[in-house]
Amino acid sequence: MSVLSPTRYVARVELIDLDVLWASGKRAILLDRDNTLVPRDRTCAPASVAAWLDHARDLGFELIMVSNNWHKSHVSRSAGELKMDYISFACKPLPFAITAGMRRLGASKANAVMIGDQLYTDVWGGNLAGIDTILVKPQTTVDLWYTQIFRIFERRALRGLTCEE
Repeated sequence: MSVLSPTRYVARVELIDLDVLWASGKRAILLDRDNTLVPRDRTCAPASVAAWLDHARDLGFELIMVSNNWHKSHVSRSAGELKMDYISFACKPLPFAITAGMRRLGASKANAVMIGDQLYTDVWGGNLAGIDTILVKPQTTVDLWYTQIFRIFERRALRGLTCEE
């Protein structure tokens, strides 16, 4: 797989089968916040996402939120509600915050996965950090103005890539 493409492409984070992920050797999940866990137009994650994260913890996964959001208070609040550590203003696709998150979790490249809704930040950042990546469709069409521009190019880049529904 190319460094520019996700390992998998899934319609929603809750559709990722955690039992299969665990069986594949993954033990650490790094997660984006905006439009991956929390819709961009809301302040809280949907109950289905919270339940999915609870199941991940029950299985033994280590979790950390790695967000480009520069509003530390927003990221901190969401991470607290979802019971996980966090890194804000991550500057993805630079891999440094992802690598720092893996260190915090005591994770190796082989047992970590980055999950996010943006190809050019979450996926490229995870790939540059040397870990598997799962791209999810954004939870809402509400985005920052510059993210909306990236989405145009992202749609073109994802043509032909099958999304698991």
